Amino acid sequence: MSRVRSAALSGVLALSLLGLAACGSDSSDSDEGGASLSSVTIEGEHGKAPEVTFDGRLDGTKTETEVLIEGDGEEVAEGDTVEAQWWIGNGFTEEETQSTWGEDGKGEPQSLEVGDEVLPFLAETMVGNNVGDRVVLMTPSDEAFGEGGGAQFNLGNRDAALIVVDILGRKDTVPALDGPQGEEKTPAKWAPTLIEQDGVITGLDFTDAREPSGNLLATTLIKGDGAVVKTGQTLTVDYLGQVYDADAPFDESYSKEPAEFPIGTGSVIKGWDERLVGRTVGSRVILEIPPADGYGEEGNEAAGIKGTDTLYFVIDILGAS
Repeated sequence: MSRVRSAALSGVLALSLLGLAACGSDSSDSDEGGASLSSVTIEGEHGKAPEVTFDGRLDGTKTETEVLIEGDGEEVAEGDTVEAQWWIGNGFTEEETQSTWGEDGKGEPQSLEVGDEVLPFLAETMVGNNVGDRVVLMTPSDEAFGEGGGAQFNLGNRDAALIVVDILGRKDTVPALDGPQGEEKTPAKWAPTLIEQDGVITGLDFTDAREPSGNLLATTLIKGDGAVVKTGQTLTVDYLGQVYDADAPFDESYSKEPAEFPIGTGSVIKGWDERLVGRTVGSRVILEIPPADGYGEEGNEAAGIKGTDTLYFVIDILGAS
């Protein structure tokens, strides 16, 4: 069943939030009246850009909120740091005005602390809802963004703002590990050997590794002694990726900062979603990922990955929140 709430929470407008505000416009205020939230069709999976279809101008005087997809994660409270993505539309012009997914649907999730310093619509759609929820809010522009703030999103003060928010993860205050921590294990014979320099992983050696099997495989080098990774959490990891039998990695974080991303939500390649959920913090694993569970037939031209390449990753799970 869906949950419905009304009345937007107040908050301090922060137009510089995450650098996502669009250029302002002279969008005119709408007349009173118009359709309700039920007139809008919103399709798509949680974590993916929504497909929004309007059926007439929305009422710019009322506030309606509904949870379209219910998650089973932890409840979000004020002061929590949350990973989320959102889509904003103008209920008067019936047009998209801003989306964290971007035009190609591949934009990165945003991390923010839910409180007075964020745009009011973020608190309204997150506080009291759960990780994994997709929440839709219809509300007057000035309640969503603060007085005059809607102009930054091409909405007049009395235009209805339509906002879809996906709550992807909540970050706890437990600090990430500096490296893998747990019980050492003997890796499977198919796995490549780690190449290290001064204790830092710099590549994978396929000399004694088996040729790709065409299956999605994982083997544990260190079984972490931390918490179990759950769908919807935000992982902190160090990683290195290399195409089978290549001389050098196509990407790595060991020489930089650890990476953070939601897991199990479609924000990363399928092989990571399927093989990292259920493991424990502190683990070091090696993944063998066939094209179907990686970048598909198109590959990843920017990384030099062809649609036929099998990918290998060594991944250190340093934190999950």
